[in-house]
Amino acid sequence: MKVVAIIQARMSSKRLRGKVLMQLAGIPVLEHVVQRVSYCKTINQVVVATSSDISDDDIETWCIDHKVECFRGNLSDVLDRFYQAAKHYQAEAIVRITADCPVIDPAIVDEVVEGYQVGGFEFYGLAGEFPDGLDCTVFSFSAIERAWNESVLPSEREHVGPYIEKNPEIFKSGALVKFKRMSHHRWTLDEPDDFKLLSFIFNELYEKGSIFYTHQIIKLLEINPEISNINSNIIRNEGYQNSLLAEGSGRNGK
Repeated sequence: MKVVAIIQARMSSKRLRGKVLMQLAGIPVLEHVVQRVSYCKTINQVVVATSSDISDDDIETWCIDHKVECFRGNLSDVLDRFYQAAKHYQAEAIVRITADCPVIDPAIVDEVVEGYQVGGFEFYGLAGEFPDGLDCTVFSFSAIERAWNESVLPSEREHVGPYIEKNPEIFKSGALVKFKRMSHHRWTLDEPDDFKLLSFIFNELYEKGSIFYTHQIIKLLEINPEISNINSNIIRNEGYQNSLLAEGSGRNGK
């Protein structure tokens, strides 16, 4: 089975433009994500999937300079971008990673991929009360293809998984529940306050040539509990929630 990690990246984030090339410990966020995913033992290939919009030329340039595979596709139809990238690289299983998660944990990604493979699932991901920023999901190519063919709503095209998640009677799904009472932690990058928290984590834990893991972040924040409050007011999964609100407003004629 060919397992391809597709890292979703763009420069035109509405809340924090250019975030994927902002620097943490002197290194671009995207580079941290690619480096960490490269530590995964279950992944055969790593691809950065960005858009064909001129705003994302810098991402392609970074990929070329660092010899990382780059696929360019639709800016707003992310499902199409993933489907076309998966087809191009002949992926049988697709691991969705977002470039705004610079502390993605390769050990956890491997657990998710292994769970997907053992259970014969079409959709399998980290679930439960996990820290925001460890998100990873595995899809079968057939599931992505069917979603690509059948998804109609903007929220189903702007994001990869909603159509599959909403149709468990069609797609065999499962989940890895690994954490309890950890969902208040936010280690993703969407807002300036996220950057402040992540900068602290990387300045304390990052060492060139190696990576740090989830248990080290937890220990660091236990010693410095006030740091977690920096971005505690930010809504989780706000991008997807905004897509749903936009659809609701459209149906109501607003």
